[in-house]
Amino acid sequence: MDYFLNTWGESAYTSLGFFWMALWAFVLGYMVSSLIQVLITKNRMRRAMGRNDLRSISLGTFFGFISSSCSFAALSTTRALFNKGAAFSASMAFMLASTNLVIELGFVISIFLGWQFVVGEYVGGLLLIFFVWLFITVTNPQRLIASARKDEDDDEQHEHETTWSDLLSHDTWQKVGQKYVMEWQMVWKDVLIGFTVAGIISAFVPSAFFEWLFMGVGSEGELSFWAVLQQAIIGPIAAFFTFIGSMGNIPLAAVLYGEGVAFAGVMAFIFSDLVVLPVLKINARYYGWKMALYIALMLFICLVAASLVMHYGLFALNWLPDPSQWSSPAEQEHFQFNYGFVLNLIFLLLSLIMVMLWYRHQKASEHHHHDHGSSASLGEKIMSGLCGISVFWLVGGMALHLTYH
Repeated sequence: MDYFLNTWGESAYTSLGFFWMALWAFVLGYMVSSLIQVLITKNRMRRAMGRNDLRSISLGTFFGFISSSCSFAALSTTRALFNKGAAFSASMAFMLASTNLVIELGFVISIFLGWQFVVGEYVGGLLLIFFVWLFITVTNPQRLIASARKDEDDDEQHEHETTWSDLLSHDTWQKVGQKYVMEWQMVWKDVLIGFTVAGIISAFVPSAFFEWLFMGVGSEGELSFWAVLQQAIIGPIAAFFTFIGSMGNIPLAAVLYGEGVAFAGVMAFIFSDLVVLPVLKINARYYGWKMALYIALMLFICLVAASLVMHYGLFALNWLPDPSQWSSPAEQEHFQFNYGFVLNLIFLLLSLIMVMLWYRHQKASEHHHHDHGSSASLGEKIMSGLCGISVFWLVGGMALHLTYH
């Protein structure tokens, strides 16, 4: 009984620790999304990223590079870009770049896994974007794209061309605050449940279980191509059940590598933050289930290909890391005073400002436009129930963690 209670406490601590690590990226990502929706008109976005060509893909990649490293926030920004008129391929390039090419993610990977994985993340991320563009070009899902694209603004034809000087306007920031809160209202349940499950898996599921999943782990000598391929395929499947975004899955990736999973399998696991169940559900809410499943299949195929290319590319250069010199970061302290702590405080303050702007607008408005119906659907009731269970698990677990530590 004591073991269960202690592990419960560890799982809650891990869940909150993962979220604390990614908190500032969440806030930054949703603020970028809100600014895009307020400042950038559909016509302007079409001019910048409206075609399936190298320029649009490059712009999408660049915008993603300077954006958030949080997969949940990247989904929101990608949806905004796509519905504002950006090409589907350019929107996907943004989504992938914002979760694989950002600087802060490289810092985390270098701490947990080493420089070879940083190379795999950045070079592999560019390969992944190329493979996705190739997949979209070959499959050419025009009807699917047309049915998934939605006009978010009813008065789109009346919107004026904004400039960066509008950032000095109080009215602009009030609109940004409204968009910011609406984004959180859309995904907070998925985020809460996802991070809770991540902590449960991290604490309760032993590393031996993941070791059992991957062919060739624990064996002597070089892995065969089929073993590497199997690990690259199992990586995304294992990630699907962790529910963790791009920042939070790095510690679990380090655990996998410490257990002997090959470079390709670990990279496929890291790249798979956009094929986890909460992301699939959010994409279905944004674009419909057909497009969500298409995106998941596309990413699965392309990330496996990118992981294999990076694995054998580093192997050819004799740059593959040596797992025998690796130690698992199982005892990592999430809550410590570092740059992430300072960034969290700064972005929590910015988040509070956004909420205050939203609240003042709601208070001044005579009517609201957030009518979700008088009765919730069965799915929403289930999600609400799971959220209640998640809150109980986290609160109770943290109380136990403090008791046992």
